[in-house]
Formats: sequence, C-alpha cells, structure tokens
Amino acid sequence: MPHRLRVLLHGYGLAGRVFHAPLICATSELELAAIVTSNPDRVSAAAVEHPDAVVLPDADAAFGRSDEFDLAVVATANVAHVPLVRASLDHGLHVVVDKPMAPDAVTARSLVEHARAADRQLHVFQNRRWDSDFLTLQSLLAEGRLGRVHRVESRFERWRPRPSGGWRERADPTAMGGLLYDLGSHLVDQVLLAFGPVTTVYAEVRTVRADVGSDDDVFVALTHASGAVSHLWASCLAADPAPRFRVHGSAGSWVVQGLDGQEPALRSGLRPGDPTWGAEPASRGSTLWPDGDALPLVSGSWERFYPGVASSIRHGAPPPVHPSEVVEVLRVLDAARASMAMSSVVRLDPPPT
Repeated sequence: MPHRLRVLLHGYGLAGRVFHAPLICATSELELAAIVTSNPDRVSAAAVEHPDAVVLPDADAAFGRSDEFDLAVVATANVAHVPLVRASLDHGLHVVVDKPMAPDAVTARSLVEHARAADRQLHVFQNRRWDSDFLTLQSLLAEGRLGRVHRVESRFERWRPRPSGGWRERADPTAMGGLLYDLGSHLVDQVLLAFGPVTTVYAEVRTVRADVGSDDDVFVALTHASGAVSHLWASCLAADPAPRFRVHGSAGSWVVQGLDGQEPALRSGLRPGDPTWGAEPASRGSTLWPDGDALPLVSGSWERFYPGVASSIRHGAPPPVHPSEVVEVLRVLDAARASMAMSSVVRLDPPPT
C-alpha cells in the first residue's frame, strides 16, 4: 500500500465538492487521486480546484482503473449509495459513504456484511458528531455537570421558503429524499451516541411547501432505555429558529443557539488549518443554567473524520463511526416512517447483539 491512501471520489456536487474534497485534501494520509462526475460545470470546477486529480466521467471508467485506488468515497445522490458501495467493495476498495448509508436498516446491515465478506472497511460520514455544540454536550455529560438527563431538545431549523429544486427536495422516501433522511440522520445519530438505545419512536413527517416532493418539516420523539426523552425537529420553514439544543438534567440545563459554523466556513472557502477554523463566536449564546453562566463552545472538528478512517485502514484502529451504529440510526428512522404511516407510537426491540 502506498504512503498515502489514494482516494476515488464519486460525485462533485454539494457533498463531494464542499464537504468531502476539502476534508480529504486536509488529511496528510490521503491523496485525492480521482473525481467522478459527468456534469460539465463540475468537470471544469474539479479540474481547476484539484488539478492533480484525474476527472472520470462515470463509475465504469473509475472501476476500470480500480487498482489505482485504495479508498472510494461515495458522495453522490442518496439513491446511488447502495449500488456504488457494493461495486466499490467488489472492486477491492475500502469505502466511505455519505449518510444515509441505505434506505433502511436491513439494506444497511447487508452492506456491512458485504464489506466483511470482501475483507474491506465500510465507513459512514456522520460529520455532525464533530459539531462544536455536540462536542460541548459530550463534554458536559462526561463531567456530569447536568446530572441525570431527562429531556433533550435538538433542532436543525432553517428558513428556506423557496425550494432550491435540488434532488433532496424532489426525491421521495424510496430515493432517500427529504429531511427525515437528511438532517434526521444527524439528529438521531447524535442522541443515540449521547443517550443510548431507544425503546419507543413517534414521528410527524410532513411536506409543507408547495412543489416539493419530499418531507420538509419533521418532528421525532424518542424514549431512551436510560429514561431520557429526545425531541428532535428539522424544518425548512422556521423563520425564528428555536435553540439548537436544550438539555435538561437533575443538576441543571444547557441551552445553545444557532448552528455549527463549519458548513458555511467550507462553503466560503475556509479550510481546516486556518487559525479560525472550528471556532464559534460567543454570540451563539451557549448558557448553563440555573446560574445563567456563559459556556464557551468546544471548537468544531469535522477534519477528525478522515484521519480516523486512514488510521482504521492502516493500523486497525477503531473506526471514527462504527457501521453498526449507523444501522441502529436507520432502525430508528424505519420506526419513524412506520409511526408516521400509522399515526402511533412504535416500540423498538433492543438492538441485535
């Protein structure tokens, strides 16, 4: 295996161009060797922004040269995730796939088994585990500063009254479109990581805006085996967003406003390594109650994901996101869709051992 792992990046839209390519290039153990896109504008952008990477027109052209790569990154439209993951594994490549990994837990579990049978690693890009606010919450929990947590409110609320026309808004659930799959994957992943397995799920999933084919307003209520309750919201029609987190425990509460700044930083051209990367302004309003003390936020660090992938592949270190944890996220999202269909609470069996 060469000194640096050679990366084949499938897709150069928002996910590939804004999220994955900059984070791959910021990782010394990786080399962005090829980008797969057929869109003429994206071909031109990729050639300018990554002149050392070859630009290939489609997956067949890429897999015809699979011996030139070590790691495939699947950052395409969600509907292509499953076939590209399987094909990449069959061509001997380790894989990173953007969330959601698959349309349901059964399919996700089959991909995990496929990777095991191919003796390759499968990683899922759950980058919001390294958001400033979530890292701060994990620190508070580890220090016991909130006591026994009994209720969590977590939101990704935005004001986007005019649809952009992108595939996430056009695609129905069978193609993994909509907010439940998109932001819901992050919301559920975070609370499972912080508060453990879920026993019941209730969901309200709606399409509010005209001319949109997928859900754009979501509420999910989870009861954890620990006794904590998580209330999760995602919306494109929140002109006055509520706090990003409100977490209530026996020793106090923590509230934080606004959203982590790493996505807009990447969109603006900022990169990991910049002195301001990951830092959050005090104006975000992170407050610890009952005393009302301002609590500085831990710096966000999405750039930790890809070094973790490289270390796992090279040295057998634990993966930054274990695929079994992502299967559990999809079990909860499956239950949320069932709850929506039946307008009732769904009981979730304990995770398979």
